[in-house]
Amino acid sequence: MIIPRTDEQTPFAVQILVIEDNGPFRRYVCATLREKPGLQIVGEAADGLEGLHKAETLQPDMIQLDIGLPGPNGFETARRIRKVAPNSRILFLSQETSASIVQAALGLGAWGYITKANVGTELLAAMDAVLQDKRFVSARLRIDPSQSGG
Repeated sequence: MIIPRTDEQTPFAVQILVIEDNGPFRRYVCATLREKPGLQIVGEAADGLEGLHKAETLQPDMIQLDIGLPGPNGFETARRIRKVAPNSRILFLSQETSASIVQAALGLGAWGYITKANVGTELLAAMDAVLQDKRFVSARLRIDPSQSGG
């Protein structure tokens, strides 16, 4: 379970890094996360390399990660993040709906996978699940997250 951190600005904040190359969508994700008290966006990145550097520097509790990133893609970025920020939990946000891609993402140790089409209705529920040490997969994907490696 993630133990929230405290600082002068946000008591009991869960620190989040959002790695997404689409600027308007990244802003939407950040705005959605800001709706929930106790979540703090500590960084944003527009490509895999920038995201990797910020993950290493910030050591966030949670990382929202796109698969289709420029630079190292989301899968390669996740592999590298596991080494430089091993305690950060990864939640993939992607337009990809292929079962094999979802399974590969979860197999990298991700805690969840949300389709971009479902972010508005599932992002905060996914955050709640992951914060309670549960995996989360978009309902429309019909994949049991407990059956994944990781």
